[in-house]
This record gives sequence, structure tokens and C-alpha cells, in this order.
Amino acid sequence: MLSRARGVEVDSKDIDIEVYGLTAAQVTAALPGHVMEVGQHFGIVSATVGGQVFDVSLPRQESETEAFARRDFTINAMGWDDRSGDVVDPFGGQRDLAAGQLRHTSTAFGDDPLRVLRAMQLSGRFGFELVPETAQLCRSLAPVFADLPKARIWGEFYKLASKGTYISKALETLHISGWEEHFPELAATRGVPQDPEWHPEGDVHTHLGLAGDQAARIARREQLDAHGTATLVLAAVTHDLGKALSTIIDAKDRISSNGHNVTGVEPARSFLHRIGAPGRYEDKILPLIREHMCHTPEGHHGTISDSAVRRLIRRLDHANGGPSLEDWARLVEADKEGRGAGARQGVNHLPTWLSKAEMLGKERMVGTTLLKGAALADADIPRGRLWQFVIEQSRDAQDDGLFSDEDGAAAWLHANRDTVVAEAVRRLDEFQARK
Repeated sequence: MLSRARGVEVDSKDIDIEVYGLTAAQVTAALPGHVMEVGQHFGIVSATVGGQVFDVSLPRQESETEAFARRDFTINAMGWDDRSGDVVDPFGGQRDLAAGQLRHTSTAFGDDPLRVLRAMQLSGRFGFELVPETAQLCRSLAPVFADLPKARIWGEFYKLASKGTYISKALETLHISGWEEHFPELAATRGVPQDPEWHPEGDVHTHLGLAGDQAARIARREQLDAHGTATLVLAAVTHDLGKALSTIIDAKDRISSNGHNVTGVEPARSFLHRIGAPGRYEDKILPLIREHMCHTPEGHHGTISDSAVRRLIRRLDHANGGPSLEDWARLVEADKEGRGAGARQGVNHLPTWLSKAEMLGKERMVGTTLLKGAALADADIPRGRLWQFVIEQSRDAQDDGLFSDEDGAAAWLHANRDTVVAEAVRRLDEFQARK
């Protein structure tokens, strides 16, 4: 079944119908398809027709208008009078639907404060804007946020991230509703300046919204599933949270945010916890944030080495639940495209990264660790944490193409034992000094 929002037809998965003037027995008898009672206490009957589920509820004792007043927004408080053929619209829902506005029906809106986050995700999915009086009511509900279960909070953010198109509008609704204060990592980016040559769109918060819009577009182009879409959109919304910590303006008014990809990991982790995101999202998103700035090659020649690609593949750690290099490329694209018209773009190196990754992906041992414990023992290296720092060096050598199998790794260690152990001891001393 199709529904229409702001002139766009969307496939409706969740269809609820409220019926007046009939008893439960009459409703059950009138419904086609497979019918069953799913909420006897509340008078809900479920009918499945052609694979589509319809939940049909019987009203309580109040009038139709009172029942509509319990709905969250006017666009959801409309009905159909089958006898007269008229739309029942006591709160002007048709008007608000045409105007793309979210307006509460009554003070009953506050009975479920989660409706504020529902406004956010409806803004993101359909481009709706919150009217001032409803925004004011939302602000009055801000103190009860702490009482909401994390699972329900995640439900609204998941709908936004997996189904949204207008992510920047959702962030603006979160702001004007007063509920952005509950997500301080995001709120901290508002007003943080960016280099206007590279970011003419404005502050960091604006950029995150636009990057989210682009992430949603890319996800649909790539036909990602709901989980993949949500991952990419949330990565785009959080990828520059570190700029709130790392941005500086020098004596010549030049703006820079060096290292924001690193300082942004912990704020992103905190944000994901606040919205109740399952751990698998953290496993995918945090490595993307940490690595989203490494796409520009170092050095004057501007070349991307096989070693750089192998190292990135290893750091992303896709084999152990981390993101793929394709996931990384999509975030980098969303970041670049979310900078507004006129932004300085530079050279697009993503095709080279992807083509090299495809070629190197055929290497059977790429991303693995070829130096094994037996080789370390044969080299008379004391077992313990020292092994960790020897293995770190072996991974670098492996990514540089110095060997490609376990025998080669053992030979490399034998030939370079003294140098490798000395460096491992130095790293171990540094590690212990930091503890």
C-alpha cells in the first residue's frame, strides 16, 4: 500500500485503523483475510490481506474528536467516514500535510515524550518542519528525557538513520525542539567554524547534516540494506565531532582542525551510547571516523602505495567485524559531497584506493598476521608483552610487501632479529612509562 507525504509516494509497512460504530464481533466478521485478536484488553484486531498486516482498533468510550486528540500530530489525526465519503479532519491535518508541517493535536502530546524524537525522525524521513508552538511544547518536555528507555530512543534514531532522506532537517528539528541538549557531543559542533575555502557551507553542525543527507543518497544508490544504511548515515552525522575539540584559529585567522579524526572517536562512542545504538554500530562506525582523513596520499608525488592500502585494510579490520574499505569510501564521499557548492574539492583519490584494494584483496593473506608464535620462540625472544611489539613491526613489514607467507615472515625475523627486538624493547618501555 502506498501513502503520500509532501508529494512523495512511499511504501507503507505499518497500517493502523481505528473503527467507530461497530462491536468487536462485527469488525472481526467484516474483515477479510486471516483475522486474529492481538490486543484483547485494548480491543485490537489484526487482519492479514495479501501479506500486508492491518491493525484495527476499537475506540474507548470517548468521541471521535477526543480520540483524534490523543494522536501525536495533526497529520496522523485524520479519518474517513465511509457513510458520507468525507475525510474527518478536526485538527487541520490535510493543511499541515500539504505544508510539510508537524503540529501537535493537543496537550495530550506530552503523555509520551518520545513523540519529540518521533518529530525528529519524521522530519528526516519526509522533510517536515516543526511549527513554533509545537517546538515550544517539546522544549517543556526536555527534562523527562532521562526517563525514556534506551530501546525506545534507539527505535526513533534507527528509523531516521535507516529510512531518512532529509537528515539535516532532522538535526534542525532536534535543535529547535530543545532536545539537542541531551546529545552534547552533537550540540558542541554548533557554531564551530571551518575553513571557508574547503567548507563554504558554514559551521561543523551544518556540515554534519549535509554529510548525512549525502550518506542517505549514497546508501540508496548502492542499495544498502537497513543496517548498512543506518551505519553509513550515523557515521556521517558523527564523523567530525572531534572538530569541537581540535579546531583552532591562528594569529592569521586561519582555521584548522588537525587530528579531529582521532579526537572524534570518543565523542562518537559517547553519542552512540546515548542513542542506544547496539554495539555492532560502534564496531563499524568508530574505525571509519578514525580513518576518514587518510584518503589523501602523503608526499609530493601524490601516489597511493600498495602498502598504504594494505595498512588501511588492516586498521579497518573488516574480517573481525570492522567496516570494509567500501564502507570507508562511502563515508569519505559523503564527507566530500556534504560541503556545499563552491567547496574546494582537490583530487578524488577514491577510485585509486578502491581499484588497488580490489587487486590486493586477491592476496590470500592480506589483513592477516603471518608471523606466528613458533617463529618468535625459535628466535629466542622472551614470551610476554614483548611479542606484541615484535608482531606490530612484522605487520608493518608484511604490509610493505617484504614477505607474503609464514616462512617469509620467519626468515624476515631471523635476518632482522637484533634491530626488531631493540625497537620492541623501546616500545615496551614507552608503554610501561605511560601506565
